[in-house]
Amino acid sequence: MTATDDDARWAEKKKKQKAARDRMLATKTREKGLLVVHTGTGKGKTTAAMGLVMRALGHGFRVGIVQFVKGKWETGERAILDRFPELVTIRVMGEGFSWDSQDRQRDIAAARAAWAMAQELLADPSYRLIVLDELNIVLRYEHLPVDEVVAVLVARRPDLHVVVTGRNAPDYLIEAADTVTLMDARKHHFRANVKAQQGIEF
Repeated sequence: MTATDDDARWAEKKKKQKAARDRMLATKTREKGLLVVHTGTGKGKTTAAMGLVMRALGHGFRVGIVQFVKGKWETGERAILDRFPELVTIRVMGEGFSWDSQDRQRDIAAARAAWAMAQELLADPSYRLIVLDELNIVLRYEHLPVDEVVAVLVARRPDLHVVVTGRNAPDYLIEAADTVTLMDARKHHFRANVKAQQGIEF
């Protein structure tokens, strides 16, 4: 078989794939606000959410971000998003990870304050995308009632996209979500004694 034959077979295969793909896409007619969950032990949950923020900004959407845990480090994403105050609202409500604060009642109070802020943003019709960063962590520690949080997220207005990040997403949230991505930790430089680095972790 010649290279020309190979190229012809390749072109025919791709033609059939495109036809099948076009038929499948023609059935996708609904448009709605999505509830997206990034969870798992792997790196990149918040990073993926921030990628969606950038995409939304590119379309001129207004975005709200509530960070439930992070709060102590100055992060690159906050530095860049602060340049778009007319489109982005960032509320850093966390007191750091639980091993930093070591005060359960303080952590619960911080989680409740962050959830109150999140509900304000969710209720504001000017926002098209809301990111609830590390919400899964406070749900795991039962600092907020899972059923209440999920009920509010499910009852959001129909065109609002919400992204929830953090390890150990509760089953109830996963069931309610439209899209769930599990970040799988196959390998991480931290295990080789490499510290968190500017531009990569924060």
